[in-house]
Amino acid sequence: MMTVGLIVAVATGLLVGGAAWLRRNLAAPRRPVRGTPADYGVAAQSVQIPTQRGRWLSGWLLAGDPRIGRVVICHGWGVNRVFMLALARPLQQAGWQVLVFDVRNHGNSDDDSFSSMPRFAEDIVAAVAWLRRNDTGDEGPLVVAGHSVGAAATLLAASWSDDIDAVISLSGFVHPARMMQRWLAARHIPYVPLGWLVLRYIEAVIGHRFDAIAPVTVIRDLSIPVLIAHGRQDTVIPPADAEALARAGPPATTWQVWLDGGHDLSDELAEQWPRLAGFLEQVRADTAGIATRSPSAQYPTDSHR
Repeated sequence: MMTVGLIVAVATGLLVGGAAWLRRNLAAPRRPVRGTPADYGVAAQSVQIPTQRGRWLSGWLLAGDPRIGRVVICHGWGVNRVFMLALARPLQQAGWQVLVFDVRNHGNSDDDSFSSMPRFAEDIVAAVAWLRRNDTGDEGPLVVAGHSVGAAATLLAASWSDDIDAVISLSGFVHPARMMQRWLAARHIPYVPLGWLVLRYIEAVIGHRFDAIAPVTVIRDLSIPVLIAHGRQDTVIPPADAEALARAGPPATTWQVWLDGGHDLSDELAEQWPRLAGFLEQVRADTAGIATRSPSAQYPTDSHR
C-alpha cells in the first residue's frame, strides 16, 4: 500500500507539473516589432511608457491634433501594436492623435512574470496616464480601443479610471470563464473536475475573480459611451458575446455595430472605418456639447441601445 507521504508527494508532483504545463500553454507568444513607424506607413515617434512593477511599455505616438481627440489602442493576446495599425491609420487620417503600444510580455515591451487581462488593463491605464501627463484642458476626448483580450481590458481599465471618455471594444468576449471553458474543450480537458480546478488556479495566480472582472459585469457600471463592434463571421469569440455585452451596457450610452469579417478584423477595419467614425463623431460632439444626427440616422442597420 502507498504510504501517506508517497500519496502527498505524488499529488504535489501532479499539482506542480500541472501548474507548469498551464503556464507554458497559456503564455502569450512574443512577436517583436520590426522596423520603424515609417516602414508601416505612419508618421509617429517611438515612446517608452512606465507601467506597473517597474516595467516599461514600448509604443508609437502617431502624429495628430489632441484638440480633435486622442485614442489609446490595445492589441490582443500574442500580437503587438502593428496589428492595430488598421485602426490607427484611419484615426490618424481623421486628425486624431493615436497611441499604439505593446503590453507587457508582448512586442518590444518588458517581460513580466505572466500576462493576464487585468495586467492588460493596468498597462492601458498606464498609457492613458502617460498621455494625459501634460494636459492643458484644450484636449478633445480620450478614447480607449482594444481587440479581443485587449477589448475586455479596455472595459476593465475604464471601470478603474476617471480619465477615459469612451471605449471601443472590437471582437471582445463576455466573460473570461467562458473563454477558458472553450480553451479547455478544444484540448479535451473535462470541466469537472479538472477544468474547474484550472479556473480556480488561474484566478489565484492573477489575483482576481473572473466574475468581478468580466466585461459583462464591469460594463454595467460604466457611464461613458461604449461601442461594441464585432465581426459577424467570428469563430473565435461568438457574435452572441457581443449581443450579451450590448444588452448588459447602459442603454443610453451603449452602441452595437456589426462588421463584416471574422475575429481578426485587421483586413476589414480600414474599409469599414465609417461605421466606427460615427461613434467617435458622437463622442466629440457630446464632449463639446454639439447636437448631431441620431445614431439610427447614421447606422440604420446597426443597433444603438
